[in-house]
Amino acid sequence: MKSVLVLEDGTYFTGEGFGHKGEAFGEIVFNTCMTGYQEITTDPSYNGQIVAMTYPLIGNYGFNHLDNESYKPHIQGFIVSELCDYPSNWRCGMNADKYFETNNITGIKGIDTRALTQYIRKFGSMFGMISSECGNIDILLEKLKTDKERKRNLVMEVTTKIPVYKPGPGKRIAILDFGVKNNIVKALQDRDCYICILPAFSTLDEIMKHEPDGILLSNGPGDPMELLSVKNTVQSLLGLKPILGICLGHQLLGIALGGTTYKLKFGHHGGNHPVKDLTTGRCYITSQNHNYALEKNFSDDITITHVNINDDTTEGFRHKYMPILSVQYHPEASPGPQDSAYIFDEFLKLL
Repeated sequence: MKSVLVLEDGTYFTGEGFGHKGEAFGEIVFNTCMTGYQEITTDPSYNGQIVAMTYPLIGNYGFNHLDNESYKPHIQGFIVSELCDYPSNWRCGMNADKYFETNNITGIKGIDTRALTQYIRKFGSMFGMISSECGNIDILLEKLKTDKERKRNLVMEVTTKIPVYKPGPGKRIAILDFGVKNNIVKALQDRDCYICILPAFSTLDEIMKHEPDGILLSNGPGDPMELLSVKNTVQSLLGLKPILGICLGHQLLGIALGGTTYKLKFGHHGGNHPVKDLTTGRCYITSQNHNYALEKNFSDDITITHVNINDDTTEGFRHKYMPILSVQYHPEASPGPQDSAYIFDEFLKLL
């Protein structure tokens, strides 16, 4: 079926639809991973976004029930150059077209993803839509404008609604779930932690009644400045327990400590972002997925510990006097290299 990808500035790309027949709206971002597309589609941080894969052939090993990062896909739409119809892998349960159709996700293939990526790099990420129902660009632009104005609480859509417990013999970790990935939970389980996954908008009393030894602020979608009630909760937690922030949690922790955020031109999405640990001088290849970053305007109580080698953005910090550790990237990877899994060990040393 014929489909079209339309950007909010009127630029459009024609291609062939796959998955669910219909329309999808969201912010267009590109991801540079060569593999790991199932983990990407099920990462709650992508809620509200249409993901374009820069690698030219996607779907080679199909989809299975083991590699999900949450209970369902969260992307709004999917863009590829070429889609593999006949995957080959011993764990494969279905091909990509069937997977996206089953999960009501609209995709488009056969477009020049290199040109799309270069366009986003030049003009910045922007809102867009995929449609397999209409080819009139003017009509689609009106629909796009209407949907862009629709207000959504992206974190509320993905957070757990009730506390979830993962028993273990070790330290008790309370995770504020802004869209936590399964592999963050698994990384703590592998270290014998007792885990309490709590709703994102839990109050201080609701968090502390679980008697945690430490608190993890998870990854998640959207703009941290739209979560000011969460910022206030995080501020009330400062100094009470050791805290680890990851991705959106890192940004919220930085804001709670007096920092500010800004939107990146086209974000960091992929498993090949080089980060330098300023403490050791070592460089790591990291997995990243974020559109916002922290300004380097911290107080003297904060030490920046990690920076992005590509654009010098802040990738991590510590507090000089409180047990606080925070990273912008994903130490659990999935997909991507696990070079930075040591961050979880550093956090547990603070408990």
